[in-house]
Amino acid sequence: MKEYYLGLDLGGTKILTGLADSEGKIITRARRDTEANLGEDKIIENMIATIEAVLKKADVDRDEVRTLGIGSPGPLDAKKGIIIENANLPWKNVPLVEKIESALGIKTLLKNDANAAALGEKWFGAGKSVDNMVYITISTGIGGGAIINRELFSGINDNACEVGHTVIDPDGPLCGCGNHGCLEAFSSGTSIGKRAREAAAAGQSKEMLELADNIIEDIDAVICAQAAYQGDQAAKEIFENAGYHLGIGLGNVVNTFNTEMIILGGGVMKASDLFLETAIKTMEDIALAGSLEMVTVKEAELGSDIGLMGAIAVAMEDRLKKND
Repeated sequence: MKEYYLGLDLGGTKILTGLADSEGKIITRARRDTEANLGEDKIIENMIATIEAVLKKADVDRDEVRTLGIGSPGPLDAKKGIIIENANLPWKNVPLVEKIESALGIKTLLKNDANAAALGEKWFGAGKSVDNMVYITISTGIGGGAIINRELFSGINDNACEVGHTVIDPDGPLCGCGNHGCLEAFSSGTSIGKRAREAAAAGQSKEMLELADNIIEDIDAVICAQAAYQGDQAAKEIFENAGYHLGIGLGNVVNTFNTEMIILGGGVMKASDLFLETAIKTMEDIALAGSLEMVTVKEAELGSDIGLMGAIAVAMEDRLKKND
């Protein structure tokens, strides 16, 4: 009998599910709005609907599916299969794995989405050739996942590798977590957008204002990048500053993990040529020589599929390790 695996990428606005074969190749996929505003039961109903849709399209029975992997924002408890809470979803101690398994009869595994993405890049992306790596996503926020000796290191309760909340300047700006000077408060897409709006409001960037039709509130990291590519000095400096502080974070990762590879992904990396050179130079300035000579920094390879492939990697992790 053929063997299949399911991956489900759960987000605040969309649910993306894929059915993969025993090699991790996606056969079918389905997408549906999360509809988080309609509550917990509706979200789970939509998750199940996408699973049933991919199985129907591929003409695969549930009993042919070995495992379902779910990548979800946290905080969560992967061992217990519980999502503790989330800013974008109406979760509160939701026993998600139990509910999905009861509804479908398919073995289900749950992972933090950044950890799932790290597994995806390890097994299907830029990290295939290494046993030790750190994946960092630079997006709305900054998150991470660490692979140590081919095993995901998630910490005691799945909170390891919160790279975005390492404090790199105690006198820095307030972060959403409540601390001051976190990496996320300097280098995330959210922080870049905030600084861009401040620059436009201060009259430092006509280009950003024009791109936003003179609506300061509409200026975000994407508009800041567009302005930077058009030569806007303020926008370019915002990305340079984000790169400098990212480099401090990367240097700390090098010194802490002594890993073979750091993989950078997330939406902000679409503008990597505006800040990555600065980030790597800063990393090289502060990283210890013995660790620095061993590490390579690479951009993620899975692109927009990283959430889905990460979830599939969660489902297939045991098989992948055996076959490697």
